[in-house]
Amino acid sequence: MQLNATAIVVAARAHGETAVIVRAMTEEHGLVAGYVAGGRGRTLRPVVIPGNVVAIDLRARSESQLPFARLELVESRGPWLGEPLPAAAIGWVTALTATALPERNAYPNLYNALSAVLDAICHAPSARGWLQGLVAYEALLLRELGYGGAPPRAEAGLEPLLEIFAAHGPLLERYLLADRRGDVMSARTMLRERLGRMRT
Repeated sequence: MQLNATAIVVAARAHGETAVIVRAMTEEHGLVAGYVAGGRGRTLRPVVIPGNVVAIDLRARSESQLPFARLELVESRGPWLGEPLPAAAIGWVTALTATALPERNAYPNLYNALSAVLDAICHAPSARGWLQGLVAYEALLLRELGYGGAPPRAEAGLEPLLEIFAAHGPLLERYLLADRRGDVMSARTMLRERLGRMRT
């Protein structure tokens, strides 16, 4: 197996003393995983942050082997991780993607939507500028995996978007995250609490 692509890092888990297992979303190959030697070192630690856009080079001798991955940073989301609301949003959409999708199934619409949502989170003046995109991404993910999910109306204001966001929670938990390890929904709970403060 050999793969070269632009990808969005959606998860990074420590492996051994210095390595990292990275999961990344690509447009043509879907979700892929790879072993990054030295991923916890000074050079690569800023690269394997969920949300980052990277050039990924995956190589494996067989389909059953976890590929070795080499990453090169294309775009960093690091500057926004110090801001509570953008950090929570980036954490949620990447964790949801990494947990809900099967590996090596192409979902080009989801890749493009995830890329657009992350761009909006990082560049919109406030959450009002990206919340609709995030809610639309959740709806698209539900639809792509066969569980319905209606996109929000273009003119939806803050309160309707927060209501749709709340309504998606049980659907995501029941259909996409019920049998998954780890408490992925805690990332969504944190985001919901921070979004709720926008009402005041």
